[in-house]
Amino acid sequence: MGQIRIWKPLQIAKSLRISTSALRHYESWGIVPPPERSPSGYRLYTDEHYAYFACIRAMYPGYGMDTVRQAMSLIIQKRMHEAMWLINKCQAALHEDKVIAERTIELLEKEDLSEADRRGGRGKMTISEASELTGVPSTAIRHWEKEGLLEIPRGEDNGYRFMTGMHVRQISIIRTLRAANHPLDVIREVMVQLNHNHIGNALRIAREASDYLDHRLRNQVKGAHYFYRLCLATGLMDEG
Repeated sequence: MGQIRIWKPLQIAKSLRISTSALRHYESWGIVPPPERSPSGYRLYTDEHYAYFACIRAMYPGYGMDTVRQAMSLIIQKRMHEAMWLINKCQAALHEDKVIAERTIELLEKEDLSEADRRGGRGKMTISEASELTGVPSTAIRHWEKEGLLEIPRGEDNGYRFMTGMHVRQISIIRTLRAANHPLDVIREVMVQLNHNHIGNALRIAREASDYLDHRLRNQVKGAHYFYRLCLATGLMDEG
C-alpha cells in the first residue's frame, strides 16, 4: 500500500488558485472532513481533502454554494445517492429554464406581442392557475407584482386578482431574465418596453440570458466531473 500524500494548505491554495483562508472557511462550514494535525498543530490535508476542495471550486459556478454545501455534507455522511439526486435536481431546473428561454426568444422573434395577447389562448385565470401553467411559484408571481414587474388586475365583482395569456407570457420572460441573474431594475425596464411593443432590447437580453444558461450548463458538466472524482477519492464509487 502506497504512502499517503500530505498536502500543505499553501500547496492546495496555489494549485486551485484560492486563498488559504478559503480553505479554512470550507473546513469551518463542515463541508470538508476535519484534517488530522501534526504535533506542532499544522493541518495535514490528504488527497481526499484535495478532492473535496477541488470539487467545491469546480461545482460552485454551475450549482451555487448552497447546493455545494448540501452536496458536500451528504458526501461526508456517505449519502452519495442523495447528493447525486440533489445535483440532478439542479440540472433539471437548468434544463427547464433553457426551455422557457427558447420559447421566450421564439415568441419575441416571430410574433407581434399585442396581436399575440389579443388572440389570447386561455381566458382569465387565478394566480395559482398561472403558477401551474408556467411552473413559477405563486409566491414569486406575487413578489414580482409587488416589485412592479407585473400589473395584475382585480375583478370588479369580487376583487380577486385574475391573470390572462398576456401575464403568462410576461411571467415566462421574467423567469428567463431572472434565471440569467439580471437585476430587477433591468427586468422592470424590459417589461416597460414590452408594454409599448418595443421588442428589440428584450430580444437581445433574452438571447443573452439563453447564452448565460449555456455557460452555466458547461459549468455544471465540469462540476459533475469533479463530483465524480470526489466520489472515487472517498471510496463511495468504484471506477468501473
